[in-house]
Amino acid sequence: MTELPAATARTAAPPTEAANAANDAFERLTFIGWRFGLAAIVAGLAVSFVLFGYAVVYWRNADMDFMVIYSALAMNDGKPQQFLDHTAYLTILSVKSWFQLLHGLGLLDAYTLPAIPPATDAAAFDIAMTHAVRAGRVLAFLIAAGCVLIFAVLGRRILRDWRVALLATLAFALSGGIAVHSRILRSELVAACPVIFALMLLIALGRRGRLLRPLGLALAAALCVLGLENKVQAILLIAALPLLILPFGGPAGASVAFWRTPASWLIAAVAALIAAAATTAASPLLATGLDRTLLDAAQFHPLVLSRFGVYQAMLLVLIAASMGTYAVLWRVSAAETLAAMSAVAAGAAIALLLLDLDYNTTNVIAVVNPLEKMLTFADANTSGAANGSSLTAVVLLLLDGLASVLARYSFVLHSSPRPTVFLTWLIIPGIAIAFRHGQRQVALQALLLMGAAIGVDALGVRRGLKVEYFIFTDPLIILAGAILLDAMPDLRFHRWTMPIAAGLIGLHVVVSQAEPIKYSLRRVGPESTCEWNRYYMPLMPLPWCLAKP
Repeated sequence: MTELPAATARTAAPPTEAANAANDAFERLTFIGWRFGLAAIVAGLAVSFVLFGYAVVYWRNADMDFMVIYSALAMNDGKPQQFLDHTAYLTILSVKSWFQLLHGLGLLDAYTLPAIPPATDAAAFDIAMTHAVRAGRVLAFLIAAGCVLIFAVLGRRILRDWRVALLATLAFALSGGIAVHSRILRSELVAACPVIFALMLLIALGRRGRLLRPLGLALAAALCVLGLENKVQAILLIAALPLLILPFGGPAGASVAFWRTPASWLIAAVAALIAAAATTAASPLLATGLDRTLLDAAQFHPLVLSRFGVYQAMLLVLIAASMGTYAVLWRVSAAETLAAMSAVAAGAAIALLLLDLDYNTTNVIAVVNPLEKMLTFADANTSGAANGSSLTAVVLLLLDGLASVLARYSFVLHSSPRPTVFLTWLIIPGIAIAFRHGQRQVALQALLLMGAAIGVDALGVRRGLKVEYFIFTDPLIILAGAILLDAMPDLRFHRWTMPIAAGLIGLHVVVSQAEPIKYSLRRVGPESTCEWNRYYMPLMPLPWCLAKP
């Protein structure tokens, strides 16, 4: 047999490596690399935004574009926050500040209510509102793109393979929630993403013991409160976090040596003092939030034992119990656990203090009593079940919601503009396969994430499970799939992986753009806004509503 020349032998790739590279579906799908892959994802979002967001007529997505922008214009005129339903607190504050910045740069004249021409001058009104709405939409896109990039960074911290992290980021960028929220001003994106990022941060922190890990928990707690301040529906995700995080520890996540020394107790004591100081500073807000006079005026009704604050206390107990259980399961020292509990309290209290930036008692009582606030917008059946109906009625409502969600996940029984549902077709059998192959911890992680998604969606069905709500649970489904893929590296070489993955990406692209395209091509006019214009925007009449009684 003739021997190859040395130079040829050095440059030729080993046959097994070349074959593996050719058959590796993930390698072929992510051939442009991590940085260029992220750039391509953001560029794709930008193209979609320009075509089906920025250029769309300003009144097309009036609910909630108008409500948020009107409130920001009013606040820049020295008036209090006008739109308080969700509460949309951070969204409105960000739009308010964004308008001030653009005005300071000479890029936006219509940044206050007096700067908007009267409705009787329809042409001037249209120009001013077009500029204001487009400025708001640009901010919405920037926030959405930022969320995608943060998801990517945290995903890479969680997942061993950057290719899986990039594919998960692509799925998130093409999810129904991002597709909607990257082009309109609503409260859900800034509510859901902080809580999702808190979950991802907690998962990453649990993978390896670190000296400053309690600070990471403080950040996670602050993110949860920030989400709650923007939309009270975030409480559903927050309540799931203590149980979701339990199976995400590991041997490497045990406390580092410092947290097992006597000096660690001193740090734990300092953390407790900081938590006490932060809680004391936030106590006036908590007192206002539980003020019975204000709650009665807002027509809030207590959910448990005819007293306000009961389920909130139960949630605090659940968080503490889950942290204690996690510490026992994954060998976290008592000193670090106590420091972490104090850090969580401090982070939550400090984030709560942001309500003082533009204080409004309506926001405070909503954030402190999120479920009661949610019930003020629920349908009659849900409100009745929550306020004293029989246990049977409550169970039947939950089962009805569960059946509706499962029908939507099937896509066949109930179509949905939600590409993430196609991932569930692979995740459910993937959980079973992982369990059969002995990867029980991974299977449990994915199962809990899917269970949380189904549970939150089942409650969201009571308000129709609108496309805007997908942002709360799409990331959970995507994380479940990514964790399974990351734990099954051999799957990338299966002959069906490439066609299935390509098909899923194609479905994500097509389905994710369906709603934006549909909204941009709608033939209906803006007249429907007249139904709520006087209630939500009393100081800004609309030209097409002037002739209406």
